[in-house]
Amino acid sequence: MHVPDGFIDLPVSAATGAVAAGAVAIALRKAAPEIRETGPALPGLVSAFIFAVQMVNFPVGAGTSGHLLGGVLAAALVGPWTGLLCMTVVLLVQGVFFADGGLTALGTNITDMGVVTVIVGYAVMRLALGVLPRRSSSISVAAFVAAMLAVPAAAVAFTGIYAVGGSVDIPLGKVATAMIGWHVLIGIGEALITTAVLSAVLAARPDLVFVARHLRRDLELVDADGKRTTVAADALEPATGRSAVHLGRRSVIIALSAAAVVAFGLSYFASAHPDGLEYVGQQLGFEHQDSAVAGGPMSGYAVSGVQNTFLSGGLAGLIGVALTVLIGCAIAWIVRRVRPVEKAAPERESSAVGG
Repeated sequence: MHVPDGFIDLPVSAATGAVAAGAVAIALRKAAPEIRETGPALPGLVSAFIFAVQMVNFPVGAGTSGHLLGGVLAAALVGPWTGLLCMTVVLLVQGVFFADGGLTALGTNITDMGVVTVIVGYAVMRLALGVLPRRSSSISVAAFVAAMLAVPAAAVAFTGIYAVGGSVDIPLGKVATAMIGWHVLIGIGEALITTAVLSAVLAARPDLVFVARHLRRDLELVDADGKRTTVAADALEPATGRSAVHLGRRSVIIALSAAAVVAFGLSYFASAHPDGLEYVGQQLGFEHQDSAVAGGPMSGYAVSGVQNTFLSGGLAGLIGVALTVLIGCAIAWIVRRVRPVEKAAPERESSAVGG
């Protein structure tokens, strides 16, 4: 659903850019508690994995395809604010280095694929978890429903943006029918991928799943006199200042390896059909133009100068994984280091006359 340059006019692109900038600014302030608990490595790994999986388009039908958006997966793993930062990193790297999504449309893409999917997905997950039984299987059910709804929600949001600033005067009903219809089907694929990944993480490391933290058991402390005190798990903070979640070298290697395998190997087998937005654009005649970086060394997820198609695409995928993990970790590290400013209590001024 990456919006290219030219689909949306410049005034509306500027407006969505302002919305995206404001949302990211808020996320930079709000994400600190989430990142202090998980550590800076996990957001970088989540960004890299979403980047890799987005390279794998799956066939939907009638000559079109879909791919993971990832907003629900990111929010479920690292929290909504950090999830939005992860999505921003992915979309920024895709637009700047791979010409996937226009540069003038970067704000539109962050708003539509990042802000909308994270907000809708996280809200649906929370609502579902509020009524589902308190067990780990409910996480997968909630994520499935959230992912299935978040993708059509992004299609609705794009339809609204196009209604205001679309490049071609097309009846809104046609745009809505085509966009929402195809993205309902793509949402099913999104839900299956999101649920599969979350289920695997829940089975191996449930402590890494943000939306599963309410399942952690409270800690019961016993003093020397035998007095028992229960401390809520959510209230525990390490006195050392280190992350409450210990990722571990093995987990980092596994996560990076999974992203690398998907980006280098599985992406070669991705569907060559246009994704939902591209297909609708072709059918309805949306005008678009090439990205300013369309002639770049990795445009179209292929390293220029490398003749072998498999190797060219695989190397581009590995470079993208490296960029997203480094940028994601760097942003998370900076956010984590910024401490909230505490207002000092006003000191009493002593008046000394003639002293």
